[in-house]
Amino acid sequence: MTLEARQRAHRLGHAAEWRAVWRLRLAAFSILARRYKTRLGEIDIVARRGDLLVFVEVKARGDVMTAVDSLGNRQFGRVSRAASLFLARHPRYAACSVRFDAVLVSGPLWRQMWPRHLPDVWRAPE
Repeated sequence: MTLEARQRAHRLGHAAEWRAVWRLRLAAFSILARRYKTRLGEIDIVARRGDLLVFVEVKARGDVMTAVDSLGNRQFGRVSRAASLFLARHPRYAACSVRFDAVLVSGPLWRQMWPRHLPDVWRAPE
């Protein structure tokens, strides 16, 4: 991947995350963290509404089906491991219910569609 392509992808990712944050805020979520990075993985957005704590993966793709297809088990493992560390580092959220969501942003950067919020796309092992 060329430097220019990487920069373009980076800009697209930031724009998609910004849209996802506003989509979640309009749904009454408080944003606790963005781009939460750990040695085990990364979470795009950590949000809370009441006693529900949501770990959100944001996917920006040219179309919705490509975005959905990119939500694989490997991706969930990365998010799940980072979520475990988030909870360990922030024990005040231990009593919250946990959910793993995705927000999909599709279309070219200049005319992206309104983000689609997919609640509970992954289930944590019990």
